[in-house]
Amino acid sequence: MPPPVRIFLTHSPEMRANYYGERALAALREVAEVRLNPLGRVLTTADVIAEAKGCEIIISDRQTPGEAAVFESLPELCAFERVAVDIRNIDVAAASRAGVLVTRASPGFVPAVAEWILGALVDAARHVTHYSSAYRTGAGPPEARMGRQLKGAAIGIIGYGAIGSYLATLAQTLGMRVLVHDPYKKAAAPLIGTDFDTLLAEADFVVPLAVATEETENLIDAAALARMKPGAWLINASRGNLVDEAALERALDEKRIAGAVLDVGRAPDQMPSPHLARRADVIATPHIAGLTPEAIEHQALETARQAAALIRGEIPPGAVNADKATKLNRVRR
Repeated sequence: MPPPVRIFLTHSPEMRANYYGERALAALREVAEVRLNPLGRVLTTADVIAEAKGCEIIISDRQTPGEAAVFESLPELCAFERVAVDIRNIDVAAASRAGVLVTRASPGFVPAVAEWILGALVDAARHVTHYSSAYRTGAGPPEARMGRQLKGAAIGIIGYGAIGSYLATLAQTLGMRVLVHDPYKKAAAPLIGTDFDTLLAEADFVVPLAVATEETENLIDAAALARMKPGAWLINASRGNLVDEAALERALDEKRIAGAVLDVGRAPDQMPSPHLARRADVIATPHIAGLTPEAIEHQALETARQAAALIRGEIPPGAVNADKATKLNRVRR
C-alpha cells in the first residue's frame, strides 16, 4: 500500500480560526497526512521551503507567496492550491516549468461582500460612523447632519462580474438608479449600461469591482476622482490596486468628494492604508467584507475537495495550468 499523500497547510493558528475551519481540516485529514504551519505567523518563501519538504501538495493562505524558489526547491511538490481567488503572488510560470499544478478557489464570498457594500452605503449616506464616534467621546449628542436616502440615489458599479451583478440586484430592490460600466460585459435593462466618464459624473456612490490587472491599476486616479460629484462617495471592497491612494488623499483634502469607505488598500494583506483609514472622512474595515462563516467555509472546503480529486487522479475545478502539470501522476493513490 502506498504511503499517504502529504499536504502542508500554510495557515497560522489565527488564520485557521478565520479561514480554514475544523470541517475543512477534517476533510483534508480523511485523504492525506496533513502538516500544519508550526511557526504561528505568515510564512516567508524560506519558511515554506523548510516546512513543506517532502510534501506533494501545499494549500496556501492568500498572504503566503508562491515564488519561483518554492517550485525549484521542492522536487516532491506536485500541486500548489490557493485558498482564495487572487493568485497574483503565485509565480504560475515558474510552477509550470517545474510541472506543478496551481489551483485557485471560486468566489464563494459574493453575497458577503455585496452585503458589506450595502452596509457601507447606509453608513456613508446616514453618517453612522460619524455619530457613533462622536458619542463615544462622551461629549454629548453630536450635531445632526442631513442624510441621503438610498432610494432614488445613483450607484455606479464598475465591473459587472459576480459581485457587481449581485449588488446591482440588491440596489435595484432598494429603488436605486443603477449605473454599470464594464467594457467586457453588457448590463441589461433596467440597469443603465454607460461609459466610464458618465458613470463617474452621475453616481452618488462609485463602487469599483473590476478585476485587478495591469489594465485596471489605478483605475480610480486623479482624473477619475475629478469627474465625480462633490457629494459622492467612493466605496472599495475589491482590490487596493484599483485606487491611486495619493490622488484619493488629495481629493479628500480638497473636499472634491464627500469621502471613502474602504475594506481594501495597499497595506499588507490588501488592508486599507493606515494614513487613509485614520481620516475622519474615511470609513475603513480591515479586509473583512468576505469574512463570514459561509464565505470562508466555501473556499476552504473547495480546496479540500481539490486535494481529494488530485489524489484520485483527477484535474479539479480551479486548475489554472493543467496542461503544464506533469507531476500529477505522483499524487495519485
